[in-house]
Amino acid sequence: MPQLKIAAVLAVAILLQLSLREVWAPLSYIDFPLIVVVYIALQRHAWQALMVATIAGLAVDAASGGLIGAGGFSKTLTAYLVFLAATRVNLENTLLRIPVFAAATLVDSAIYVFWHRSLGYPPSAPFVQTMSYRLIGTTIAGTAAIYLLDLLFTEQARQRRSFKSRRKGARRVR
Repeated sequence: MPQLKIAAVLAVAILLQLSLREVWAPLSYIDFPLIVVVYIALQRHAWQALMVATIAGLAVDAASGGLIGAGGFSKTLTAYLVFLAATRVNLENTLLRIPVFAAATLVDSAIYVFWHRSLGYPPSAPFVQTMSYRLIGTTIAGTAAIYLLDLLFTEQARQRRSFKSRRKGARRVR
């Protein structure tokens, strides 16, 4: 059942990403699929986060007419890095998730632009300006979306919060 919820949320995020730029141009700077990817990676579901990131990136790339695969690769690598950080550091606090969204947006944008420039695709807008707008928009929208997604996936969030005190001192041994 959680996979159906994730698929539905991802489909809505992709539709919002592709359609809201027609409504109002500044809304195109909010990366809705990245918000879903970061949220799932913060839940410590590695394979789900990687699969959602790949599907989201490829779907947006295919529909937007850009370099197919650059968005999928950047979102997948971002999901892996967020998952790695979430397993090493306790990121249950909302204030700690704000810099995670900011860092994820910066990493995603940097990798995406790197692949475009290295393969000879001209930039459509100035890099720093676009990344700054994406950073602000995605971080604010992602912080607000955390609450909505926690309500949707409430059972897992409630269980995680109940065992929060037990995980505080525990260290992972490999």
